[in-house]
Amino acid sequence: MKNTKLIITAIVFLAIGVLAGKLLFTGKTTERIEKHTEAEHKDEHWTCSMHPQIDMPEPGQCPICGMDLIPKEKDSEEKLDPNRFKMSKTAIALANIETFTIGNSVSSTNKSKMKLSGKIVQNDNNTALQTAHFGGRIEKLYFKAEGDYIKKGALVALIYSPELVTAQNELIQALEVKGSQPELYNSVRKKLLNWKLSENQVNEIERTKGIITNFKMYASVSGIITKKYVEEGDHVSEGSKMFEVLRLNTVWAEFDVFERDIAFIKKGTSVSITSNAYPNKKLNSKINFIDPLLDSKTRTVKVRATVRNPNYTLKPGMIVYADIDLVSSDKSKGNIVIIPKTAVMWTGKRSIVYVKPDKEKSIFELREVELGKDMGENYEILSGLTQGEEVVTNGTFTLDAAAQLQGKASMMNPTADVGQSGIEMKCAAGKCGDGMKKEGKKMKPKEHADNPKKMNKDKEMKCGAGKCGDGMKKEGKKMKPKEHTDKPKKINKDTEMKCGAGKCGDGM
Repeated sequence: MKNTKLIITAIVFLAIGVLAGKLLFTGKTTERIEKHTEAEHKDEHWTCSMHPQIDMPEPGQCPICGMDLIPKEKDSEEKLDPNRFKMSKTAIALANIETFTIGNSVSSTNKSKMKLSGKIVQNDNNTALQTAHFGGRIEKLYFKAEGDYIKKGALVALIYSPELVTAQNELIQALEVKGSQPELYNSVRKKLLNWKLSENQVNEIERTKGIITNFKMYASVSGIITKKYVEEGDHVSEGSKMFEVLRLNTVWAEFDVFERDIAFIKKGTSVSITSNAYPNKKLNSKINFIDPLLDSKTRTVKVRATVRNPNYTLKPGMIVYADIDLVSSDKSKGNIVIIPKTAVMWTGKRSIVYVKPDKEKSIFELREVELGKDMGENYEILSGLTQGEEVVTNGTFTLDAAAQLQGKASMMNPTADVGQSGIEMKCAAGKCGDGMKKEGKKMKPKEHADNPKKMNKDKEMKCGAGKCGDGMKKEGKKMKPKEHTDKPKKINKDTEMKCGAGKCGDGM
């Protein structure tokens, strides 16, 4: 029995000892963890992704935009040049920042593209006239419609010509005295050949010694008939126009260039041409004509390029488009700097861009540049940037707003405002204004976000407990009413207010 009691007693004491030890060691461990966590949070600061100048000692909401604060990066306190500032990765993602490295795309070839629209027109150098070789009456016309294709050597018309009838009689007579008067024979024969009669036709007259009344006239040119001047039964004289013929083996692509872009285009400038009819077919040519006259109504100058058209696929009147290679305004430069227009912010007097000097860091720098010529979708940069630098092409206005908020140099502020660059906000609770620090220090009411109206200098307010205004001291101490959050009405000079609990009213 005694042994049983001893065993039970030993077990009870053992359990008590184990429980006491567990509580003791657990308490110390918890205390160490709490101290470590408190030390971490003590060193941690919070900022806003859209307003990086915000510096809060604990999480909460941004007093400017209301967004949740995020932990501030430890290296964000590094000193930066007045033209440089840093943005968090979250802010960069929200602003949709895009960059462009100078030297990529068109910049590496010292060229940019200008897009032009125009149309195909006939090549005036390829026009010709089919004329009557001899005078007479058109008995039959074999080409009666414009647009018909006529080939050199084709039969054009049958013409009755009294002059040819007379010339045939002269040839037959000269043929009889050919042996004694060869010069006469040769002269008459040459006369017929000059009227574009063929050798076979003349030989046929000599062989048959018969008079041909309706002579065949053959085409001397090839091409499309664009205009017809005669009909059957018309009388024509030697050299009269019968058809206007156009050869379409080459055509002109004609474009209108605005006055401001003429300086980029020279004779010999390469051009790549496409059409609505054949969008996937590119035709390469060069500018071979620039109109010396400017159209005063449209403020444009016509330029054209000659295009080969062996299959007659391009027809006059077709709409065509051209990509023209532009050349720099300064030929002495080896590698000119060209950037997209979206990268440039123009104030009227100044042109600025934002550069990312370090690809690994989220730091941006404002850079003033000198613009060269407008090169379509790009600008030529004469100074301020070099090859290989990374410039921002999208989100530039968001970056500029962030620079202004941090007191850095910006589009509208050429120099950094050093007095604003170090703004801090430290507030234990509630909505605090810029430049306010709690930690037991007094705050000027004009700097507080609530901005209460002023009260008489000697008025005082006392608040014992409950909800008190910013700047009011508890525990029965006197407070100046002008520092209270609520806007009290004016009261007499010696009026005092005491508050026991709850929300204090005016004059209490």
